[in-house]
Amino acid sequence: MAKAAIRGASKQPRILLSNDDGINAPGLKCLERIAKQLTDDIWIVAPETEQSGASHSLTLHHPLRLRKISARKYAVAGTPTDCVVLAIAEIMKDGLPDLLLSGVNRGANIADDVTYSGTIAAAMEGTVLGVPSIALSQTWGFSDSPAVKWATAERHAPPIIRRLIKAGWPKDVLININFPDEEAAKKLKVEITSQGRRDQSLLEMDKRVDRRGIPYYWTGFQRIRSNPSAGTDLHAIYAGNISVTPLHLDLTHDQTLCSLRREFAA
Repeated sequence: MAKAAIRGASKQPRILLSNDDGINAPGLKCLERIAKQLTDDIWIVAPETEQSGASHSLTLHHPLRLRKISARKYAVAGTPTDCVVLAIAEIMKDGLPDLLLSGVNRGANIADDVTYSGTIAAAMEGTVLGVPSIALSQTWGFSDSPAVKWATAERHAPPIIRRLIKAGWPKDVLININFPDEEAAKKLKVEITSQGRRDQSLLEMDKRVDRRGIPYYWTGFQRIRSNPSAGTDLHAIYAGNISVTPLHLDLTHDQTLCSLRREFAA
């Protein structure tokens, strides 16, 4: 199977950064510090405002506005997918990126989260457009400290990314890295995991009524722990380990495909 081509260590890779938390997000600043440990050739194209939960949505019904902040930094009034498309089709068309890094997301992107995540979607779009892509997320809310431990991702991401580049991965696969809610100085185990599945729904609807008596709703997530299987991203994060998950763009379920072919061939 063909692997994603990333320029070797003898040359400076050109890295595109994006996210779903917005151009001013602390996680994007963290990602820039991570990228600076890998290269000097860094480009940033990120949403003007937070796009958490945007998934792989694409803006089709109104024009995209692009704001140039500096020579290699742009904000887009659109989704993470819009940002990656604009970066590759327009902003960087004369010198395409060798690698796309998306994040660092504020909060985990594991299990069912990946279908909602704009962080994953940016990496997904990069993969679709032929750029090797990695999504990075920093878990929080699992310890007594309410602060997001950005230093954990900053310290542990660069060596993992270097090893991934050395190993390579298929062209239709993106890499999803989640860092646990642990201190940066702690020696953390890296687990290569599969996508987990929560054993209960975390989505809930908070129904309220406004001053005119009209109901409205807030969508939220319950902070409930699952009982995940070993080897999954959920299990790794609950155990305080770093989770590295290869995600495949092909959503076909092969076993069902075969059984349905037999059924409809009759």
